[in-house]
Amino acid sequence: MLPELPFHDFRIGSQFFVLTRKHARIVVSDRRLWSKFKLPCLDEYACYPEEHYFPPLVNMEDPRGCVPATLTHVDWRNRHDGHPRTYTASEVGPDLILSLRTDRPRYGDDEINGSDSSVSRRHDPFLFARKFSPDSIQPLLRIANDVIFKD
Repeated sequence: MLPELPFHDFRIGSQFFVLTRKHARIVVSDRRLWSKFKLPCLDEYACYPEEHYFPPLVNMEDPRGCVPATLTHVDWRNRHDGHPRTYTASEVGPDLILSLRTDRPRYGDDEINGSDSSVSRRHDPFLFARKFSPDSIQPLLRIANDVIFKD
């Protein structure tokens, strides 16, 4: 995305998002970053325009107008292939669900939203999690009533 988007301005977001009217206007009037998505990706399996275009654009144009957080827990630690960690059936259990619930969502850094006390005090729990292997559906269903749906 260089030179239009310096590396320090690059942001990654969810493929699910909501834009305010102000941010929708920023998107439809953009001529700077959108041109990058007409070019072929360097790695066709790691190019996700919805996750790579909206977050940097909105952050560059209105950094205080967005909260860089998500309600979906995604584990990107030690991942370099463009895909988050996949939880397997053997990992699914009450301990996993409780750990996902207590993990704190990221709300920006110290330079932008992290210095806004109304944002840095937030501790909303994750409502969703990804990614689970197909064989984890049965273990998830077994603990649904006693763990997942119980607050």
